[in-house]
Amino acid sequence: MAMLDITIVNVALPEIQKNFSSDFSNLQWVLNAYTLVYAAMLLPVSKLADIIGRKKVFLLGLGIFVIGSLASGLASSDLWLNMFRGFQGIGGAAMMSLSLTIVTSSFPEKQRGLALGIWSSAVGLAISGGPLIGGTLVDNLGWRSIFLVNIPFGILAILLGILFIQESKRKSNEKIDFLGFVLSTALIFTMVYALIQKEMHVNYLWTDWHIVSLFGLSIILLIAFIMAEKNVKQPMIGLSIFRKWSFNGANIAAFALGAGLYGGFTYLTILMQNYMGYSAFETGVKMLLISGFTMILGPMAGIISGKIGNRWLISGALFIGAIGVLVIRHMIKVPFEWGYLMPGFILLGISNALVNPPISNAAMSSVDQSQVGMASGILNVFRQLGISFGVVMLGIKLTEGYNHSLDKHIMEIQNIDSAFKNQMLDIFHKTGAFAGSQIFDSKQAEWFKQMPAFEDIKNIVFSAFSTGMKDVNLFIAIFLLIGSLASAFLINKKRRTE
Repeated sequence: MAMLDITIVNVALPEIQKNFSSDFSNLQWVLNAYTLVYAAMLLPVSKLADIIGRKKVFLLGLGIFVIGSLASGLASSDLWLNMFRGFQGIGGAAMMSLSLTIVTSSFPEKQRGLALGIWSSAVGLAISGGPLIGGTLVDNLGWRSIFLVNIPFGILAILLGILFIQESKRKSNEKIDFLGFVLSTALIFTMVYALIQKEMHVNYLWTDWHIVSLFGLSIILLIAFIMAEKNVKQPMIGLSIFRKWSFNGANIAAFALGAGLYGGFTYLTILMQNYMGYSAFETGVKMLLISGFTMILGPMAGIISGKIGNRWLISGALFIGAIGVLVIRHMIKVPFEWGYLMPGFILLGISNALVNPPISNAAMSSVDQSQVGMASGILNVFRQLGISFGVVMLGIKLTEGYNHSLDKHIMEIQNIDSAFKNQMLDIFHKTGAFAGSQIFDSKQAEWFKQMPAFEDIKNIVFSAFSTGMKDVNLFIAIFLLIGSLASAFLINKKRRTE
């Protein structure tokens, strides 16, 4: 539920916009309010659980998530929806981070690989299966159902948690590091918010003061956090955890996976819905080719990582993912066809299924038992930062490639005067690369269809998106290859003994 609520909302946005008559900036906060609070709270809830008990905080998080889901499903305006989504993000952070910690601490090392494989399969399925589940709910029950559906499952999870989760040992002599809490939360908040600002304002350069000030503040907060943690007897994060090379390698791999594969899902969804004409449900069915592998290969990957170690399994899986997006990059062209995507989707599905279990295993098995709670929080922060970073960077590359191709080919059209060409370019730039066929199907675009060069213009727009997607796929491959190399060099070859 925690990861699903990051991706499931995408397909519901058009219905939410109709319901509340929202502008696009308000609509984006339905996604960003959850993501921002979710990322900022991952570390605080992990530390709080170490102090007062993981079971208590996990169940509290579930309760907050259920209440936030109910409130979101009943929201009377977009403002209230955004506020309730932020509240829901607190619960999502506790559920995501502590579920990994609880699973890790509940199994001995010989069984941990399989357990983490099943856990990771749920994560991969939630991220890539969001469009299918969201599309099914929205088409049949309306947009409010994507939040209300969490209530029965959340209540069931609370009951099962009360019955079966064993409470962890409390660190009764440990005090809460309030300064560390504040600094770490503010650090992650400003970093993610800077990326969100860049995502929401395409015209902002990286040197814009809105972006620079937030990144500058995050650097100051990082320095202050490190200095504070060095001088506190009971720090929120023992900085010695970053001396473990396997732990650092797993975090880099998680960041690369988030930036590449999970960040790229956004643009694959746009391609299929806005340019290939698939409905939300049909897009979700196609994405099953990626998510479906996690159900079979995820647990197997967990078993394999427990037997042979995590190093080459992570590195190889990320390399397979890079090959997959390069295959898509090579094959994609106008007119877009499903056959161009399918071979790459299969490779991405294998990569997604194989990579998550050993990343979790490598991170959690490289630290002491007393550090697994914070290790889980840090790993999830790196994954979420990667997703936010990837969505922004890939969006920039898509827009740059799209606009450059448009500018070049629109001006080459014969028998249309330059003033009219500039007018068309202005319209296409304002609507952006995400508009797709909608710009030609709307009532406002009827005048386009009267033009003798209408089909040529449409092909130019679609080709421009194809150019942008080629750039996106190249960057995804680079992210995944960086993660593959980092895993090969940093993660220990041998398993850490019990």
